[in-house]
Amino acid sequence: MLIRATPEDYRDHLTKLLPQGEAWPREPDSVLGRVLRGLGGVFARVHNRGLDLIEEADPRTTSELLVDWERVCGLPDACSGLGETVAQRRAAVLARLTARGGQSRAYYVEVAQALGFDIAIREFAAHSCESTCTDPVCHEDWRFVWMVEAPTETVTELTVVSECTEPLRSWGNAALECAIARLKPAHTTLRFSYVSVLAADEDGAVLDDGDGFLMEVPA
Repeated sequence: MLIRATPEDYRDHLTKLLPQGEAWPREPDSVLGRVLRGLGGVFARVHNRGLDLIEEADPRTTSELLVDWERVCGLPDACSGLGETVAQRRAAVLARLTARGGQSRAYYVEVAQALGFDIAIREFAAHSCESTCTDPVCHEDWRFVWMVEAPTETVTELTVVSECTEPLRSWGNAALECAIARLKPAHTTLRFSYVSVLAADEDGAVLDDGDGFLMEVPA
């Protein structure tokens, strides 16, 4: 645990380094004690700024150096530039630094979670004689379509680590759509659904809701 220093802490340390004798009083209210407290204030500021640097070295807690983190990561860009709060900007930096790439459902779920969204993914298959009566009637082209199920409104609340100039609450899904669309395989067609979020398995796949629906050929 990091412990922040006070001027009194360093005054006490400096007092212990004084020579012995009546010319070197140890009382805090003495002239020498007040001088040492003044010097202790300088050392305490240096000490605490060193602790601040530890916080700034972590993109999850950075504040003063957030702009530098964004510069290193090539942010803001077309997607992350949509972030309005410090928490959203930190999430964009963290997502960029930890991105490993992938094309699985779990990968896109992780990408969304890094941006503060909980999603599920629905995939489609062409309807055939082996399909059940409740399977959607999909054309062959729907093999290359996948749908992201997300909340109608994703709300970001103000927290104790937010800036005082930030709104108490903000919402929107534009950052999610931009980020996922940028990472999708080029040969696929991506759709977003904000009607409801269905239950998903551990890989992020939407579990069967038992309702069939008619699907037209995607544009």
